[in-house]
Amino acid sequence: MQKVICLIVAALFLSTGAALAVSAKKTLEFNKSPMGTVIFDGTLHKEQGLKCKDCHNKGMFPKMKQGTVEITMDEIYAGNLCGVCHNGKRAFDAQSNCSRCHVKQ
Repeated sequence: MQKVICLIVAALFLSTGAALAVSAKKTLEFNKSPMGTVIFDGTLHKEQGLKCKDCHNKGMFPKMKQGTVEITMDEIYAGNLCGVCHNGKRAFDAQSNCSRCHVKQ
């Protein structure tokens, strides 16, 4: 009986952790920018060959929960956070492509 309870608790714990991440079929909306809403598309990033751990690491986004890191354009332009890839070399340059991320509604 104790083994069954342990398995149930473990399954609940693992499913809760998975719910915090943006899977390949999910999106996140960041709507606090006056430039317009930014939508992070998990599918688009997966199609580019990225894995969660490519961005969710100690140096970028350590937790898989929206709102745990303040994202600013100054940080991105400095080559941090999204700017690690969106620098015009690995992916489109964030500084000259505002409307590719920010959408006014």
